[in-house]
Amino acid sequence: MNRTAPANDIEDAPGFPGAFFGRSADGLLVALVGETAFAMAPGRNGAHYLVTGWRIGKPMAQWSRSDFYGHCGELADAAAFRARVLESAEHQREKRTLGRKEVCSRASTPWGSSQGATLYAEDVIFHSTAGHGGFHISAERNRKVHPLLRAEGGWYEEDECWAAVAITFPHLFTAFERRCAERAIKDSWPDVWEAIFGTVLLPGESREKDRLAFERDHAADWIVISAITSDHEPGFVEVVATLGGKRGPGNEERRFLVPSGEYRVGRFGFVVDPARHRVYGGPSSFIGWSGRVVT
Repeated sequence: MNRTAPANDIEDAPGFPGAFFGRSADGLLVALVGETAFAMAPGRNGAHYLVTGWRIGKPMAQWSRSDFYGHCGELADAAAFRARVLESAEHQREKRTLGRKEVCSRASTPWGSSQGATLYAEDVIFHSTAGHGGFHISAERNRKVHPLLRAEGGWYEEDECWAAVAITFPHLFTAFERRCAERAIKDSWPDVWEAIFGTVLLPGESREKDRLAFERDHAADWIVISAITSDHEPGFVEVVATLGGKRGPGNEERRFLVPSGEYRVGRFGFVVDPARHRVYGGPSSFIGWSGRVVT
C-alpha cells in the first residue's frame, strides 16, 4: 500500500488532505488520492488522457506508465488533469461522510447472485455480482421515483438506470455522483429529462439527442461504416460507406478514398464528401471485398 511518497517527490493539494501530485520515473504528471493513482498519459497528435491504477506499491517517483491500466477519457492539459484528480478527492471525502456500509449478501438479483452489497440506506442497497450489479430499493422508495424512470420491482442496473435512484434521493450521493447521474439521463433519455424538468436540451447537452439530429441531418449522405489504411493507394484511407450509415442487407455500399490526413471519426461517424472523396473501384485492402466484382 502506498499512501505517501518522499517529501521531495510530491506536492500536496491545499484543502484536499490525502491528495498528492508529482512526477513519475518516466516524466508523467501523476497524482495519488487514497489508494487510487492517476497519470496524465500522452496520446496521439499531442493529445493526453487520464489513466488510473490501484495500490501501486512503490513511491510515486518510481511509478511508470506500465503501472496504470484504467482509461478515463481525454484531458485538455495539466490544469484539466489537476481538476479531475481534485474532483476525485472531493468525491472520496464526501463518500466518507455519507457513512455507507459494506455488508455480506447472497441475495438473488436480476444479474445473478449478489457477492456483496453496499448500504446507501437501509432500503437503498447496491449489489455486486460476478458480471454486473445495481441498486435495489424498497417499494416505498420506488413509488417516489418519477414514473418515466421507475423500474418495476425497484431494480436499477449500474450502467445507466442507477441514475434514477441518484436524482430521486440526491442526499445519498456525492456531488460527483449526482453530476454523473444527470449526465447519464440527459445522454440516454433526453425526452425524459426534458419532460421531468420542463426544459429543452441544447446541442451538446445530450449524446442521444445529438445522435438523432446527426442521423436526421445526414440521412441522405454517405457515412463510413468501415475504414482501413489503403495498401494500394499510399496516403489514403479506403472506406466503405452507406447512405445514413445504415448497416445490414439491402443497404448499398460504396467505397471511397479519403486522404489520411482528413480521416477523423467524429462522435457519430465520418461524412463522405463526394465532391472531394472519389469513389474507388480498384483493388481493395478489405479482405471481404477482395473477391467482389466491382462495377
